[in-house]
Amino acid sequence: GACSFMGTASTMQVMAEALGLMLPGTALMPATCEDLKKAAYDAGVQAVKLAETGLKSTDIVTMKSFENAIMVHAAISGSSNSLLHIPAAAHEFGYELDADYFDRMHRNAHYLLDIRPAGKWPAQYFYYAGGVPRIMEEIKSMLHLDVLTVTGKTLGENLEGLKKNGYYEKCDEYLAKVGRKRTDIIRSFQNPIGDNGTIAILRGNLAPEGAEVKHSAVPKEMFQAVLKAKPFDCEEEAIAAVLDKTIRPGDAVIIRYEGPKGSGMPEMFYTTEAISSDEELSKSIALITDGRFSGASKGPAIGHVSPEAAEGGPIALIEEDDLIEIDIPARTLRIIGVRGEKKTPEEMDAILAVRRKNWTPKPAKYTSGVLKIFSEHAVSPMKGGYME
Repeated sequence: GACSFMGTASTMQVMAEALGLMLPGTALMPATCEDLKKAAYDAGVQAVKLAETGLKSTDIVTMKSFENAIMVHAAISGSSNSLLHIPAAAHEFGYELDADYFDRMHRNAHYLLDIRPAGKWPAQYFYYAGGVPRIMEEIKSMLHLDVLTVTGKTLGENLEGLKKNGYYEKCDEYLAKVGRKRTDIIRSFQNPIGDNGTIAILRGNLAPEGAEVKHSAVPKEMFQAVLKAKPFDCEEEAIAAVLDKTIRPGDAVIIRYEGPKGSGMPEMFYTTEAISSDEELSKSIALITDGRFSGASKGPAIGHVSPEAAEGGPIALIEEDDLIEIDIPARTLRIIGVRGEKKTPEEMDAILAVRRKNWTPKPAKYTSGVLKIFSEHAVSPMKGGYME
């Protein structure tokens, strides 16, 4: 059991199995599922075997494992928070993997899973449709099947074993009970929901080091837009402006000083929810932040803007009614005008240079405790936001 949608908790269960660190077919098993007790017992037995043989996670997980996980992430429209968690995990294993890695692998990747929030079905239907193994079967040509897994066998051997032990027939029985067929939930590789992945990394003078957007959850109307900036220095101010209707169609809500160094990088949950639940605003404005989002977020939300405001990134220099250009297909995020008037790139560079000279850093939000330590040592969200 986890979330009833493909949020961060659900996504990271899927990522654990995709990395080879869970027993095949056990990710996102519903909390009331009759298979859960046996799966838990089997996991305990396997843990003892691993202890006896001395097989460790570092013997199992390789860069190929992480590439498999990213391809699965694209296929399921996984949480944007994975762009923090997966690079941070890779770093602990001794591999350098950043947000650009996601962008490169998501391009031309097939998006197959019709599960909330980007899709329409609840998360338990993912397990009923065959879960991670079924996704992997569909994208098999894109995976490294020779990687080792926690079973002591390769990924390819695990997938073949599931075909022989009745796993998919059991899943079909679950689907029949809810009146659905597998392709309602997990599309075939030849008939994807989308064929350009689900995550994009945007760059430009607003995000020189990058920003991320889960484009599978963005209305098509907002894939290319020029909006007027409404900057706020914390989420509380932004949510108040959305709720009292200060924010109007055509605005770009900017929430800054919410990155790792600014405030520990909390979710901008309430603002994204307020925007996505407003039928008018959800297709006519964007939220741009150096913070992050809930895995349940949908709508025109761009996060992880880097460098963050606390480091003097360009997001700290935005002023009221600056023009913000979003172009997801071109992977760009730029400040292109001032007070509603477009400027040339050279003029905009000069204006930002003056603003940077006049910019004053905000006092540190945390002066003691763990968050003080984190804010002092956190790396860019583009690298995973871990401490160095």
